Amino acid sequence: MSANSSITSTYDQTAPQAVGAIGILCKAAGDPLRIQILKVLQQNAYGVLELCQVFDIRQSAMSHHLKILSNAGLVSSRREGTTIFYRRNPLNPDIDLQSIQKALFQAIDKAVVDSDIAERLADINRERASASVEFFNRNVSLFEENQDLIASWTDYGDSVESLLDSSLSATTQALEIGPGYGQFLKKLCATFDQVIALDNSEEMLDQCAQRVKKQGLNNINFMYGDTFSALDAKINADFISLNMVLHHNPIPGDIIKHCAELLTQNGVLLITDLCAHDQDWVKQSCGDLWLGFDPKEITDWAQHAGLEEGNSLFLTQRNGFRIQLRQFKKAATTT
Repeated sequence: MSANSSITSTYDQTAPQAVGAIGILCKAAGDPLRIQILKVLQQNAYGVLELCQVFDIRQSAMSHHLKILSNAGLVSSRREGTTIFYRRNPLNPDIDLQSIQKALFQAIDKAVVDSDIAERLADINRERASASVEFFNRNVSLFEENQDLIASWTDYGDSVESLLDSSLSATTQALEIGPGYGQFLKKLCATFDQVIALDNSEEMLDQCAQRVKKQGLNNINFMYGDTFSALDAKINADFISLNMVLHHNPIPGDIIKHCAELLTQNGVLLITDLCAHDQDWVKQSCGDLWLGFDPKEITDWAQHAGLEEGNSLFLTQRNGFRIQLRQFKKAATTT
């Protein structure tokens, strides 16, 4: 058998499989409703019942569409307790289809979600955010106790402060989003000329201010609101801390994107959060919306926001939880 006939034989065997896989992907993405689903799942994860509410269709119909998207490698799923959450899959498991999928997603990202779908989606996100704020307002006196159930600042605080010291290029202003009881603020106030503590729970912010006042810190401003408030205030921070905040937020990807906009050039975002876990009790006991995150999820969100990945550190707690400390930098633009 000649070399050419060998090549032809191999091609003939693999080509139908490749064509079939391309056909499955294109067919899955060829439905208008499924295109809208992929748009909605761009930077966040939703459960089947939430997606039914967003698209106003029956659960059986939504499950059917999600199965088609999943079989084509366009979405991935993750179980949290009794709920399965779906998110867009950034890379197709078939390496030969990754370039096609990337181009497809780029086209979908330029599409506009129908106004009624966008409104119902906003309702879902507001419900998630309200539940989180209400939990902290209601349990402000139990914050430290609840935090210690998962990870105490004394267990990982030194590592956070070390990463801070190793990453800075400017020390004019720092922003801590969700400062809790202010355990990190003393270090931040000693490092930066000005520090802003931002929280969307008035009760938590007041408790934090009372505790920090006793430490005599005088270069800190307390700001009630969220990252939209920070954007409106045109804050420019050389450093932003998200310490155990993302798993309480309804749209983690948006928070990281907002942080990227708030950072100065060469500014640093330091994310401290839980790795993905299966301990569903934290939702009820600690107000968690998410059971931690796969490190790649955080990397994808940061890269989508235009941030470059820096150092990472992973710490395993005695109770089995793993903490990820992730450093991201806003690179200076070149002209």
